[in-house]
Amino acid sequence: MSDLTASPPFKPRPVRCPACTGNSLYSPANPYRPFCSARCKGVDLGAWASEEFKLPDDTPPDETFGDPRLQ
Repeated sequence: MSDLTASPPFKPRPVRCPACTGNSLYSPANPYRPFCSARCKGVDLGAWASEEFKLPDDTPPDETFGDPRLQ
């Protein structure tokens, strides 16, 4: 009987940090992955929180939203 829940061993690999573009190790040993440090992880979180990064909004504007008399 084989264990179907077992996954193959994870191979660490070098990646570029999305925040500072420095080298980072993508591995379970790096708690900040894919970032290289807690600082870079915090910088990225701060950029999302301040809406510096946004997902594109392709929905058309709805000028009548909220005013039932205009619907």
